[in-house]
Amino acid sequence: MVCHYFGFAQTVPILLRFCDNLLFYKLLLPLYPQTSRQQRTQTSVELRKNKRDETLNKRRNVPIPEDIDDIDEAGDRPQLSDIVCNAASSDPTIQLAAVQSARKLLSSDRNPPIDELIESGILPILVQCLDRDDNASLQFEAAWALTNIASGTSEQTRAVVECGAVVLFLRLLSSPHQNVCEQAVWALGNIIGDGPQCRDYVIQLGVVDPLLKFISDEIPMTFLRNVTWVIVNLCRNKEPPPPSDTVQRLLPALCVLINHSDTNILVDTVWALSYLTDAGNHYIQLVIDSQVVPKLVELLASPEVKVQTAALRAVGNIVTGTDEQTQHVLNCRALVHFPALLQHHKEKINKEAVWFLSNITAGSRDQVQLVIDAGLIPYVIQHLLKSDFQTQKEAAWAISNLAISGSKEQVEYIVMQGVIPPFCNMLSVKDTQVVLDGLNNILRLISDAPEETTLDIGALIEECGGLDKIEALQGHENQDIYRMAFSIIDTYFSPEDEEDTAIAPEQGDAGFQFDPGQNSGQNFNF
Repeated sequence: MVCHYFGFAQTVPILLRFCDNLLFYKLLLPLYPQTSRQQRTQTSVELRKNKRDETLNKRRNVPIPEDIDDIDEAGDRPQLSDIVCNAASSDPTIQLAAVQSARKLLSSDRNPPIDELIESGILPILVQCLDRDDNASLQFEAAWALTNIASGTSEQTRAVVECGAVVLFLRLLSSPHQNVCEQAVWALGNIIGDGPQCRDYVIQLGVVDPLLKFISDEIPMTFLRNVTWVIVNLCRNKEPPPPSDTVQRLLPALCVLINHSDTNILVDTVWALSYLTDAGNHYIQLVIDSQVVPKLVELLASPEVKVQTAALRAVGNIVTGTDEQTQHVLNCRALVHFPALLQHHKEKINKEAVWFLSNITAGSRDQVQLVIDAGLIPYVIQHLLKSDFQTQKEAAWAISNLAISGSKEQVEYIVMQGVIPPFCNMLSVKDTQVVLDGLNNILRLISDAPEETTLDIGALIEECGGLDKIEALQGHENQDIYRMAFSIIDTYFSPEDEEDTAIAPEQGDAGFQFDPGQNSGQNFNF
């Protein structure tokens, strides 16, 4: 074991800082290593902080080219007051032209005048037009306009909802006119995508069954893509997640769609499953019970990066669950895909592949061994050494989790693979807690039985400059970090106190005796 001595100037401030906490901290130290489940949860949260949705939850209709040309040639737009007045006309031709003008305003601009149209009072008129079964063109134009209003902010979407449009859109799902029906699907997708409150409101009104009827070979591709996107929005949001019974009704459809040949449908389907598996262990189990996991694992090898990304997120979410749920993914031979994923040309794939492994190394020792046997540890160390910072952080989690969950032999293996220098390099980053936890557990495991190993972990840490970095962290502003740094130094790098017999007092029957002759005879002066 390497010993390190402190100078007086360095030691005194540290002792003053820690003397009141050290005894309490040492009493807690045996309890410090966190459970694998806590580590796994933290790892999942770490990734979630930075993730963004991979699919849009709201969409505006793409404008028709001739509509844009008409507006450009016309020069000036029609006045909103004229549009509103004509939209309420009893003349079908005038009414249709006015509603179409409103739709063009909403679909042609980069910044459509949604608020102006809402304030104009046209919303109730557009909603009434949805109920005109005698005029499919009017229904279509009104539905299109309302779809684009619902693609805006939450306030704009809720304005559509509060006008009673949802019930009418649901009724239009049975329209004999396909364009009207598809536009209703699109509008409902925007409303559902606004958040869990709107989502659950539309579910309560009965959207699921009529929506699922559209999943058939007879439905045109563009229509089916919209239906799939709406299903994605039904699965989105986890605070709260969608109702469990709704998920159980959607999963058979997702199991059909995941085998579709269209890439857009496939990507959306896998993202729907990823949202569900991000909602907690109960929803993870529902997905597992649907028997879709083998297909998700298979898609890790897809040539389409978008499919790979979604599949990796979905299986990654599953392995944040229980050890049994994690094992289900491993039993599907997921790890055989990871040498390729860990060497992917997309850094984002690398990061999420390492994140996946960090959740495996937080599991049981048998699961840790599967990662080792698959030859994946050298890849993780390479990412720890030279990838971008976010991937390095995930690699640090993977190593730290292994140091907590793994056996002494498994920890020795990663040390022999050269993990200590790049792991210690991470002590210089802003958030070093995970690295300190890992180093503490590596030192603890190997130091518990030093006679059983030839590894001198202390020497390895000191040789790569890790000890200097740990010492520097004793001045860190974060209490957890400086306490852990102090404890590591105190436990594994401080010299054993040896009694100096030349100055030690002699103990007789009356206790310790000090030789007064050692005093110079002068009194102490203050």
